[in-house]
Amino acid sequence: MDNRIDHILNQWLLNIGFSETIVHGVQFILELLVLLVLSFVADRLAKKIVVRIISALVKRTTFTWDDVLLENKVFDRLAHLAPALVIQASVRYFLVDFQDFIPFIIRMTQAYMIVIGLSVIISIFNTLDHYFKQSESLKDKPFDSYFQLARMVVYFLGGILIIAKIFDKNPQGILTAMGALTAVSMLVFKDTILGFVASIQLSVNDMIRVGDWVSMPKYGADGDVIKITLNTVKVQNWDKTISTIPTYSFVSDSFKNWRGMAEAGGRRIKRSLVIKSGSVNFCDMDIISNFKKFDLIQNYIETKVTEIDTYNKTGNHDKTYLINGRQLTNIGVFRVYIENYILSLDGIHPDLTRMVYQTEGNEFGIPIQIYCFTKTTDWAEYENIQSDIFDHLYAAAPLFGLEVFQHPSGSDFNKLAK
Repeated sequence: MDNRIDHILNQWLLNIGFSETIVHGVQFILELLVLLVLSFVADRLAKKIVVRIISALVKRTTFTWDDVLLENKVFDRLAHLAPALVIQASVRYFLVDFQDFIPFIIRMTQAYMIVIGLSVIISIFNTLDHYFKQSESLKDKPFDSYFQLARMVVYFLGGILIIAKIFDKNPQGILTAMGALTAVSMLVFKDTILGFVASIQLSVNDMIRVGDWVSMPKYGADGDVIKITLNTVKVQNWDKTISTIPTYSFVSDSFKNWRGMAEAGGRRIKRSLVIKSGSVNFCDMDIISNFKKFDLIQNYIETKVTEIDTYNKTGNHDKTYLINGRQLTNIGVFRVYIENYILSLDGIHPDLTRMVYQTEGNEFGIPIQIYCFTKTTDWAEYENIQSDIFDHLYAAAPLFGLEVFQHPSGSDFNKLAK
């Protein structure tokens, strides 16, 4: 049977007029063409029949992972093994007269099968990556960097196996020869190695996730993390630009992660209102009478006035001068008003810290620090709440006899000249 195919083809070529000097070469080309035709037919049949059957079975299951395998064409790539299997099974029947070529063709088909195997493994990695990103508990983990490293390892080992098959060498010998290039490889893949180590640290210590809002002024980054890979972290800034930052920079450099704010359910307001020191005064009875008309501090004023009067009477202080004994100040009353005003707002978080206090005075005046948290972490809502608070306080300060500091402008100098 082995000789029959070669013999029949040889005799047929002679009968149709080919000379004995070229019939051997034509026979070799025809047999190769027959092998290629058989492999092409096997490839078509595998895709048309086997893959369709598998696809029909996958669509009937309730699992999601096999659907992802189908979407990533894992079964289509497996079908490409059919031509190689056909060539390996039939090459010995067709090339009997060309025994020297058979080992080479077998090695080439084996190398081709390794390439197909690599593509299948990469498709499986893509499937797992896609599956993890769809999972609520895993989608914020930096799996991109791990799969990138896995792909590099697969490509590296696959490349060595392919070279070993084509040149009929031992893979171990190739690896030994490459050992001398280790130092060069370390230099070439320095960023990859640093990125891989950094991605492990980021993941283990839960320092950064996809979706986190991070600020890294050194790289001009301020926005949401959209992708974490082996070498880079992509941050979409609030102006919709993309900052690409080396992964290891998140370990070696300082950055701010706003995730804690989001998890706490409130965003901090920490701003100062700077009061001109010359506008700070003691409160006389006329001023106190006006303050009693302010709903937010009416009870406070009545309670405090009674307390101060009792104290001053027991001390027998000279009431001619307000400095004697205890007195209310307009800035102190204003600070209490701010506290009560913030407490009355629905947008301020009731369970997180709320403070209104003075910080150290400076050349601009006396800063009154407002420290509280909004109920929302949405940027637009946060800014609206903060703006509403300070709109009100800027308008309310003059009612307490206080002036908010501002550098003199052109109109101030015009008034002074007049």
